[in-house]
Amino acid sequence: MYRSNFTPGTTRWAVRRSQWRSMGILEEDMEKPKIAVINTSNKLSCCYVHLDELSRLAQNSIWAAGGLPFEVGTVAPSDFVTSAGKKARYLMPTRDLVVNEIECMVEGAVLDGMICLSSCDKTTPGHLMAAARLNIPTILLVCGYQIGGACRNEKFEDQFFDIDDVYESIGALATGRLTLKDLTDMTEAAVRTPGVCAGLGTANSMHIVAEALGMTLPGNSPIWANGSRVKEYARRAGDRIVKLTRDNVLPRSIIDQKAIENAVMTVLAVGGSVNTVRHLSAIATEAELPLDVVKLYEKFGGDIRLLTSVRPNGPARTEDLEEAGGTPAVMSRLREFLHLDALTVTQKTLGENLAEAKVHDPKVIRALDNPVSVKPGVGILRGNLAPDGAIVKLSAVPDEKPGFRGPANIFEGEDEAIEALRKGGIKPGDVVVLRNMGPLGGPGTVFACSFVAALNGAGIAGEVAVVTDGELSGLNRGIIVGQLMPEAAEGGPLAVVRQGDTIRLDFEKRAIDMEVPEGEIKARLDAWKPAELPLGGGPSTYLSQYAQLVQPISRGAVLGKRGIHRKK
Repeated sequence: MYRSNFTPGTTRWAVRRSQWRSMGILEEDMEKPKIAVINTSNKLSCCYVHLDELSRLAQNSIWAAGGLPFEVGTVAPSDFVTSAGKKARYLMPTRDLVVNEIECMVEGAVLDGMICLSSCDKTTPGHLMAAARLNIPTILLVCGYQIGGACRNEKFEDQFFDIDDVYESIGALATGRLTLKDLTDMTEAAVRTPGVCAGLGTANSMHIVAEALGMTLPGNSPIWANGSRVKEYARRAGDRIVKLTRDNVLPRSIIDQKAIENAVMTVLAVGGSVNTVRHLSAIATEAELPLDVVKLYEKFGGDIRLLTSVRPNGPARTEDLEEAGGTPAVMSRLREFLHLDALTVTQKTLGENLAEAKVHDPKVIRALDNPVSVKPGVGILRGNLAPDGAIVKLSAVPDEKPGFRGPANIFEGEDEAIEALRKGGIKPGDVVVLRNMGPLGGPGTVFACSFVAALNGAGIAGEVAVVTDGELSGLNRGIIVGQLMPEAAEGGPLAVVRQGDTIRLDFEKRAIDMEVPEGEIKARLDAWKPAELPLGGGPSTYLSQYAQLVQPISRGAVLGKRGIHRKK
């Protein structure tokens, strides 16, 4: 019945049986469906420290439902911890490392299904990509967000802070608006529980995406990591994965074009992270779906309105969104647009799942005829600077800024840009260009988001624009355009922008251009030559291997066979 049940008497059957019997697995358990519990627990980051308990709850539930659980550990990157080395170059590559580790462990052992404990930014898309690639019964367990607390500091007078406040305050420290003691006191208050970053950053956005795709139980996102609800979801997910495995419900019957479109529309409605575009592109690629996800964001951006205003887009907090009804409540507002016949891991349709969805606070989750904004949360810009598209979080752009025009101020890394900010080298009206920081150029997308956060801390984010092919955070806010495609290292136009060139952004017309004659742009591109990639550590390092395999970011920057694809 199950692929894991090898023929008695064969080598594979005999050697595996010897090992498993030595581990205390009973004879009667040998024929049960064998379920991988993908646990990304580690002690490097608060994003993961609570996962061992959730894994135990899920395993116990799998046992009770008649399955045989096997806990499998994988790499577990944290955007605020694993970013320390090599200017964050390891972050994007670890997403694909998660996928490959799952393939090696689950396919190598020929297990029957898996439940993935999804937490920080890269694990959720990695789990969804692995589900689409392996195409064995899978369910994701969203493991929740953290909350901050009040800061015991005379200046702040018990003001509430979270990790986003700390992140942005680096700029305030650099420009003298805060002292080191102030910042230190904030760090004491900002994280009070396990879980991913508070706010609608990439982690919580991808949690919502997982549910919108139909790959989690309804209501699993967003969810507080330290509460009783997430533990109940762990139990329920363990029970459900055994049912999915018995009925052979495969991810590719769930992650199809309808599901991807539902996820895109949900991201637009909540104002999710700009990084959802690359991750959904990667999921579609792994599922072998012939979809241009960037164009889907453009297609639905004309109809979907912003229905929530969760930090960094507005004053509401992630816990407010949860209490208001979470992802099911948001999707219930979008019924007229969604594919309600899409299948989910409940083995019911999305429409059936939403039948009981309720909006508990209409001020937090608005109706379509009373949106927070008539603009979608995420927009795609195109023009001579980004012919294949660029992404802007419209929900985080000040309403009074329908566009921006200014001279290019170019940096090849955010450390240099932050130092320039500290020394007054970045002025109101500048368009700061951070380039050669994409998946290929990094290699392994380099942080641009700390500079963006520093602009907010310095109090000039509304007066400076940023365009980049580097890594942005879903927590970033301001006049920020990211994921310019093609990236500079591929020979995209961003590579030939010169200091002082005028760049124009038009958020209403969704345009991004440099005011340089087309003939001049072509001449610059014809003369452009790729720089040596700053790999470091020799040709056998993972970053070196990644640079040789990473695909264009428009395809999700997945790993493949094309090799270095930049212009020669």
